[in-house]
Amino acid sequence: MFELSEVDKVGDISSKEFLEKYKANSKPVVLKNITKEWPAKEKWSLEYFEALGGDREVNLYDSKPSTDYKLQHAAEASMPLKDYFEILREGEQDLRMFFFDFMRELPPLKNDFSFPEIGLKFFKKLPVMFIAGNRAKVQMHFDIDYADIFLCHFGGKKKVILFPPDQTPLMYHVPYSFSAYYDVDFENPDYEKYPALKYVKGGLETELEHGDVLYIPPGWWHYIIYEEIGYSMAIRSFPRDAKNFFGMLRNLLWIRTVDGLMRMVFGQKWNDRNAKAAIEKANNNMKRYEKG
Repeated sequence: MFELSEVDKVGDISSKEFLEKYKANSKPVVLKNITKEWPAKEKWSLEYFEALGGDREVNLYDSKPSTDYKLQHAAEASMPLKDYFEILREGEQDLRMFFFDFMRELPPLKNDFSFPEIGLKFFKKLPVMFIAGNRAKVQMHFDIDYADIFLCHFGGKKKVILFPPDQTPLMYHVPYSFSAYYDVDFENPDYEKYPALKYVKGGLETELEHGDVLYIPPGWWHYIIYEEIGYSMAIRSFPRDAKNFFGMLRNLLWIRTVDGLMRMVFGQKWNDRNAKAAIEKANNNMKRYEKG
C-alpha cells in the first residue's frame, strides 16, 4: 500500500492564510466551514433534486475504459433523473452523473450556494455536479484545465486519494489523456505488475463528509471512491499563471483534438498503442529512481 498522509482539515480560514499556506504551496486542504451558511447544506438531497426535475433526462457514465471508436468521456446511458436515483437506492455502483450542468438543467439550485471569498476569482458560469452511489469509483486523473478546484461535497461520505503533479512520470499516465492506465488499482497497488508505483511519493488521502470542501490545486492527480450515495459540486478558478494557462490551452486545443481524431480513424489500435506506451514509459522512468 502507498504511504498516504492525511489532508489538512481547517475550519474558518482567511483568504490571506489560504493563499499563503495552500494556494502558494500547491497544497490540498479540506475546508470545513465554507458551506455552513449555504441553504444547500440543509436542502440538497436526492428527494430535493427529484422535486426540481425528476423527469429531466440525464447522461450517465461508467468506469470502464473507452474502447474501439468510442470517445473518452462518452456517455454510457441516459434516463430520467428519478429513474437514476431509483437504481442508486437499489445499489447501483458504477453509473455516475458526470459534469452535470445543473445551472442550466436545474436552475433553482444556483440559489442554494455562494462563491467563497477565498482570494480567487471563480468561473461563475459553470459550476458542475457529480452524483454516484455506494462503491462507485472515479479513475485516477487530473483536470484538463489546470484549474483550482473546490469540490463541495454533500450526502454520504467519499474517500479521495491524491498525488502531486511531480509524480506524473510514475503514474502510468496514458498518452493523449488525463488519466492513469485503467487497470492500475490505486487502492491496492500491484507492485509486481506495475513496479513504478513503488516509487510514488507525496500521496494524500481524506474522507469527505456532508458539507466539506476539498481544495484540489492545479494538476493534482485524484482518485475517488464513493462510500455512500453522494453528490458533489465543483467550482473552479481558471489558471492565471503562464505555465498552467498554456498547459490548459494545449490540453483543450491539441491533446483532446488529436485523441478524438485518432480514435475516429484507428479505433482500438489507438487505445492499445496508448496503453502500451503508458506502461513502458512509467517503467522506463522508474529506472532513473532505481539508480538513485
